[in-house]
Amino acid sequence: MKKMIFLGVLIMNNQIGQIITLPSIKESGSIPVEKAINDRRSVRSYKKEPLTLQDLSQLLWAAQGITDKSRVLRAAPSAGALYPLELYVVAGDVKDLEPGVYKYTIGKHELTKICDGDKRNQLMKAALSQSWVGSAPASIIICGIYERTSRKYGRQRAPQYVHIEVGAVAENVYLQGRALNIGTVFVGAFDDAQIQKIIEAQSDEKPLAILPLGKI
Repeated sequence: MKKMIFLGVLIMNNQIGQIITLPSIKESGSIPVEKAINDRRSVRSYKKEPLTLQDLSQLLWAAQGITDKSRVLRAAPSAGALYPLELYVVAGDVKDLEPGVYKYTIGKHELTKICDGDKRNQLMKAALSQSWVGSAPASIIICGIYERTSRKYGRQRAPQYVHIEVGAVAENVYLQGRALNIGTVFVGAFDDAQIQKIIEAQSDEKPLAILPLGKI
């Protein structure tokens, strides 16, 4: 398997299954958290400007990145630290990243290519033709695996805990995006089966939210 270094990013050159090591995250930003909270809004209109891998790296870290390596804790809270969420990226216009669907490998801060091609139009149609899903340079898809939580808390309570966690992750993306001048909007209206098919999710990974991402 060939390897090459491109702008500080390690790429495993094997198409499907390609591994992209994301750029290192920054632990301090240009605006205080109070300012990000005050200015946080849902944004449905984006500049026709690509995202960068650094942008994507920072947003994925804010969503589910490791913030305590010794205890393997993440950026968003989770009931019992069971972490039932998985993140996919539908990329269409990201610098140094080919259009396609990618899965975030949380512990390694990497992306794994799931499939080739710009799937934004398909994603938009599956999201009841919400145009901002199609126009955003990329979207994060949050999926939940209920069984990870139900093993401890039972099937009746687990969905509530998983859904609370989706909200926490989404708010982290909103706030980190605000610090990067990147807008998003929480999209919950979509055809679950179609989304699962587009991103080639595992059968136990249930799509719960779409977060389109674009410069503002």
